[in-house]
Amino acid sequence: MTDYVDSYYARTRADDLRRPLLDGSVSAEIAVIGGGMAGLSVALGLAERGRRVIVLEARRVGWGASGRNGGFVSAGFALGPADLVRKVGKPRAQEMYRLTQDAVALVRRRAEAMGDATAPIVDGIAGCSWFDDRAAIQRRADWMNETFGERREVWERDRVRSIWRSPRYYDAMFNPSAFSFHSLNFTRGTAAAIEALGGTIHEDTPVRHIDLSGEPKRIHTDRGTVTADQVVVCCSGYIEGLVGPLSRAILPIGTYVVLTEPVGDRLKDVIGAPNGVSDDRFANDYYRPLPDTRLLWGGRISRWTDPQALSDTMMGDLRRVYPQLSDLKAEVAWPGTMGYAVHKMPQIGRLRPGVWYSQGYGGHGMATTTMGGELVATAIAEDDERWRMFRPFGLIPAGGRLGTWYAQAVYWSYQARDAWNLWRQGAGR
Repeated sequence: MTDYVDSYYARTRADDLRRPLLDGSVSAEIAVIGGGMAGLSVALGLAERGRRVIVLEARRVGWGASGRNGGFVSAGFALGPADLVRKVGKPRAQEMYRLTQDAVALVRRRAEAMGDATAPIVDGIAGCSWFDDRAAIQRRADWMNETFGERREVWERDRVRSIWRSPRYYDAMFNPSAFSFHSLNFTRGTAAAIEALGGTIHEDTPVRHIDLSGEPKRIHTDRGTVTADQVVVCCSGYIEGLVGPLSRAILPIGTYVVLTEPVGDRLKDVIGAPNGVSDDRFANDYYRPLPDTRLLWGGRISRWTDPQALSDTMMGDLRRVYPQLSDLKAEVAWPGTMGYAVHKMPQIGRLRPGVWYSQGYGGHGMATTTMGGELVATAIAEDDERWRMFRPFGLIPAGGRLGTWYAQAVYWSYQARDAWNLWRQGAGR
């Protein structure tokens, strides 16, 4: 049996309930494969609408990206909003973006209902700029507010540096609608909500084979079989070869987080607010202070999902932003695997009658997985066709191992572009 990877979230999870593995043959109206937020959101949406649902998870609920991330919740997609407008046009982009705004509000309502487990819920995420260009930040904020009804605020550098005392930062765009919380406890709380509504969840139950051609569908695990009228596949970066078209459309990409030792009383002299922070480089960092004065620091992506010297690499990034914390040590660091599509948008749809999928949430998962769950759940339970908005972002083959090398090369090019922009900024003075 697999346990959680050692992380801040695993160490502070609210409970350690272990769901039983599937042993024997069962039937269900709808079977969901994958116990991350993509699958659990579908299952909860279905259970709330009175459907009989079973979830099969290969390891533990939230074992993957859903329980290892930065804990940031915000509207939008991994694909930038301007690119979304160019792809589908302004009216459709606004409609799709509004779905993510609704999902942020839904995640918050659900998290608040879970009580202390997801606390503290900290409102507002700051996007601090490494570049001395306040006018560009103002233009972006104005465009987001006008186009998508956001409430972005531009904070001048004096205010930014009075809170986040880094020599790297200039101005910032503050998003008051975004928030941060305990993502693994939220994922586990979502599982508990499914069970409270009569749903069933089996952990330690990897799916080995699916017969999707018959009626009903038949799912084979190590020690059991599930027959179901409908199947929803939500494995994303962990799908491996389970369903060919879905597997071929996903790039499994590694990302990393480190938890520091407690900073102690001097934290207030370095970081003066509890908000989450990211920056505006192409290859950015994201982080937030925790109530016990530790820092949760994330960033980087690569084709390697378990790199060497992870703690040293991540702490090097932290010290680059906050050189006054050069003596700070890591307590634990962990990798995670995200599922990316080549178009950077979620893949939500129907593979064939009775077979649905929801995957590809890498880089923007806590809200968009909930959005995707609602779209698939309402499609199955209410014949809602809003999922069709995502048809332009289909199951484009991602190139397998070659695709992961391409993604790595793109990330390296982002780092090179950031370095060039920083050099040009310095040379211009």
